[in-house]
Amino acid sequence: MPTKLLKILLPLFIIGILIFILIFWFAGRPAKQLQIFFIDVGQGDAELIKSPGGQNILIDGGPDKTIMSRLSEILPAYDRTIDLLILTHPHDDHVAGLVEVVKNYKVTKILYTGVSHSAPNYLAWLEEVKNKNIPLVIVDRPQIIKFDNDTSLEILYPRKSLAGRDVKFLNNSSIVARLKYKNFSAIFMGDTETPVEDELMETYQNIKAKVIKIGHHGSDTASSDKFIKAISPETAIIEAGANNQFGLPSLRTIKKLERENIKVYRTDLNGTIKIISDGERYQVNTNK
Repeated sequence: MPTKLLKILLPLFIIGILIFILIFWFAGRPAKQLQIFFIDVGQGDAELIKSPGGQNILIDGGPDKTIMSRLSEILPAYDRTIDLLILTHPHDDHVAGLVEVVKNYKVTKILYTGVSHSAPNYLAWLEEVKNKNIPLVIVDRPQIIKFDNDTSLEILYPRKSLAGRDVKFLNNSSIVARLKYKNFSAIFMGDTETPVEDELMETYQNIKAKVIKIGHHGSDTASSDKFIKAISPETAIIEAGANNQFGLPSLRTIKKLERENIKVYRTDLNGTIKIISDGERYQVNTNK
């Protein structure tokens, strides 16, 4: 082969090989995944979202230090950052575990309602947040938090400021949020009950979600027939402690979901529940 032709073909051959390697490498890479952990913390709520971009979003922390051991099972030892922490409302079964989280993790930002409450664990959490100088943002209106081009968290409720207010029914001060990743969605109801559900249906034309974290641990004061039909979920998650003193979840709620052919998972029966999604499909894994 003439030297001149070889000089022309060799770079083209090398470029072709590089293109082939790049195509093969990208084709072999798994799609970015969203992970949601509905954490078994006993009679309480805690959810950890790991966004496809690598952010850690923690919603609530359960009733005690159990959250710490659960997080250590989920997050590697080198990952000590909570990029966003959301306290839905200040009842002990949601806030108590967050005292230790704030002490032991680097929390970048906190969303909460600022509602007035004098329970010791809530006050201890606020004091720890103040000591760590963590930015506190009060949710006082609907808003969208973008994590990347395909992933966002819609704050649906409350729609007005509750900061400093004494609220008679704290459950209905809970932050409600809907997570979206491409065509996958999950809604987190906190401890909200039917009055908030009615307001959400009146306010939003479309509140559908493929997965719902059922409000108030499956109590029959939440999850009305009309609301479940409006959400139209395929999967329902109930966070409750085994043999809890409140008798939750309510059998009425379970039967209601089953009538709608919704697959039900419960932390009291299934332990920590993990959902993985590529933005189109999703799968549910349990450790029991």
